[in-house]
Amino acid sequence: MLVPVTESPFAVLTLIAAPAVFTNASSVLTLGTGNRLARVVDRTRVIAREMEASAGKDDKPHLWVPHLDRLEKRGTLLLRAMRAFYAAIGFFAAASLVAVLGASLTASEYHLPFRAIAWISFASGAAGFIALVIGCVFVVNETRLALQSMTEEAHLAKKRSS
Repeated sequence: MLVPVTESPFAVLTLIAAPAVFTNASSVLTLGTGNRLARVVDRTRVIAREMEASAGKDDKPHLWVPHLDRLEKRGTLLLRAMRAFYAAIGFFAAASLVAVLGASLTASEYHLPFRAIAWISFASGAAGFIALVIGCVFVVNETRLALQSMTEEAHLAKKRSS
């Protein structure tokens, strides 16, 4: 037997709490992604300085060019991830606000606005979820590139030491 939303405080709480939890998750992912982006910027500066310092002295600066290219790709992926996470935060915040508005209309006689608000809340939540997943895909791809760079840098370091 289905219980109407107006008779179940848990349904209203879920409509409001779920977007809030997703908003928090998106915020944490955004913070972590920002830190990763800062590390990419720092690593790019270190490699650029190394290449500049060894210009003319060493014939190996060209070995770092693929790393710089990969760092550029990583930065782009992280920026896209941050955009997606910020979009998710906005969508989830909108879903929370619309859910509160919808909850306030549950006891009213305005059934048409209630249904429209319910659909808007659902659409906002779904868009936020999609943006969250897209951001995670970007971060996973960036992690793959980071691991590839780490492996190549370890190989280069081993070559230099022998």
